[in-house]
Amino acid sequence: MTWGDGVRCRLRAWRAVAKAGRARAARSREARRCEKAQEDPGPPPSGYTLLPWLLMGLGAFSNIFQGTTPNPFIGGLGLLTFNSLYIYVAFRAFDKDKRQARSTWLALGLMAAVTCGLAIAYGDNWLLFFPLLGLATGAVVRGPRLKAVGTGVAVLAGVVSCAHDGWDGMTIAYASWISTMVTAAILSLSEAVRELRAAREELAHRAVERERLRFSRDLHDLLGHTMSVIVVKSEAARRLAPRDLDAALSQITDIESVGRQALTEIREAVTGYRDGSLSTELDRARSALSAAGIEPVVRRSGPPLAAQTEALLGWVVREAVTNAVRHSQARQCEIAVTGTGERVRLTVTDDGRGSDAPPPGAVGGTGLKGLTERLAAAGGTLAATAGERGGFTVRAELPTTADMPVG
Repeated sequence: MTWGDGVRCRLRAWRAVAKAGRARAARSREARRCEKAQEDPGPPPSGYTLLPWLLMGLGAFSNIFQGTTPNPFIGGLGLLTFNSLYIYVAFRAFDKDKRQARSTWLALGLMAAVTCGLAIAYGDNWLLFFPLLGLATGAVVRGPRLKAVGTGVAVLAGVVSCAHDGWDGMTIAYASWISTMVTAAILSLSEAVRELRAAREELAHRAVERERLRFSRDLHDLLGHTMSVIVVKSEAARRLAPRDLDAALSQITDIESVGRQALTEIREAVTGYRDGSLSTELDRARSALSAAGIEPVVRRSGPPLAAQTEALLGWVVREAVTNAVRHSQARQCEIAVTGTGERVRLTVTDDGRGSDAPPPGAVGGTGLKGLTERLAAAGGTLAATAGERGGFTVRAELPTTADMPVG
């Protein structure tokens, strides 16, 4: 292969790649356009939807125009009145409050009277106003009354039409009944679809809010505890470094371990698959309290717990110990887990400042306040109280088989 052949091959390859790229871009634009078209249902139906059906009255108009209608002035006035009432009803039929208003029903009744008068007086093309009356009736009447009202319109149309055309007038009665029922069905279906679409959008919005709240809670609980432990161990390493390098290195190793564990937990929190272990949280609580110079006392008894219950109690231990390390200035912190076959109780008590400590979880969705909501959703309770002589106690109680709340 010559140098020129190689260049031509490369050019052809580049053109093929460019063509494939343009094709992918075109498919992507088409997919976005179709997705947008599916998401955008367009404007809701309005009275303009029913206006074209007024063309059914052209036969009556032509009778007046050609002079074949006796008393054309009265016929023209009746035609104008019917059209005006039809337009009034059509534009009020798409608003629920206006549709149920007395004025709308009064206009519908006047339409029925005008239709009967024109049909009795002129017959022929004027009988076609009955299907128009049925169409307006179907747009206004909904619910259990529709069948009775629609049948009434059909009977009225049949009686008047048969008086003019004999049994052939039953066609007008059938057309009136069909126009009533089909119009009501189509408009009801359109409203139901729009309500379902609005409900779907609301559910999607709430799902996003729940996920945002879950992530906010998890991030607060994870980082609040982890950063407190890192700060405490960093201070311990700084104090120990001048006189005990090995102990300082041990604290630094713990900091590295805590940091790596925090990264793992943050990844799990982002994906929503984080389940806490109560035993793990109790071990971490011992380490954090010891590093802060607080004597940990941990007691646990009772039956095995479900994973969801352990996860919720683990969150409580984490938050309560974080508050003790940050605010209590305590010398001792006792963590007790006791349970029966149905309920489990967790108590975290310190001998620190008590009521002088800042209120935990002041912001909704974070801290002890957020945990209170979580436990309540799982059928449990959470209480945080300060002792009369100092100290602070957090009590949590849950069913042994609690369900993890969503969000």
